[in-house]
Amino acid sequence: MSLAPFLLFATAVLAANTPPAPALPLNDIVSRLLTRNAERSAALQHYTSVRTYDVRYDGIVHKQADMKVLATYDHGAKTFQILSENGSKLLLDRVLHRLLTSEQEADKTRAQTALTSDNYSFSLVGSEQKDNHACYVLQVLAKRRNKYLYNGKIWVDANDFAVVYVEAHPAVNPSFWISGTDIQHQYQKIADFWLPASNRSETKIRIGGKALLTINYSDYKLNN
Repeated sequence: MSLAPFLLFATAVLAANTPPAPALPLNDIVSRLLTRNAERSAALQHYTSVRTYDVRYDGIVHKQADMKVLATYDHGAKTFQILSENGSKLLLDRVLHRLLTSEQEADKTRAQTALTSDNYSFSLVGSEQKDNHACYVLQVLAKRRNKYLYNGKIWVDANDFAVVYVEAHPAVNPSFWISGTDIQHQYQKIADFWLPASNRSETKIRIGGKALLTINYSDYKLNN
């Protein structure tokens, strides 16, 4: 017997039992989002997590690499310990290792890259269910050209006023050889905090082909 009808029914019931996001003006949503983000950031002093990176390039040739990393966050600073790595040395050196370096560089200028009104303009698209959360959907546009900023949409949980999901592309194309990058970033709630769950980035290469990067975050350990 196929389980599809039962799964569809269960999904519909679950969605129906999730109350919709209450109507709020844009200024209230953004104000609460920024306030709650600042409160959570101040409260979260230390955590560790395990990240699994996988990058694949399909074009003139096929290359693949993966890496497992222990990430430590301590009072606003991140450090990384590579636990294992396999595959193309070119992708490891030019993509995955550089990602870790870029993340540490972005942390040093967090005020210039954070999701704030200084860095982004916001507009309200509407509200909808996302991953069984009632969410406000906001359009965000970077106020300046910066490789660590993005343009796209964010889904904001209507209860916690935390970002649940992001669909975006970089505000600045990082290279002439790249024609575009689409990013999907999902968050998960750990205790009282919303932390990364997964990231999927698909990049189109001008000379042909595409690169797909996925990052999965697991084994969070919080110590406040």
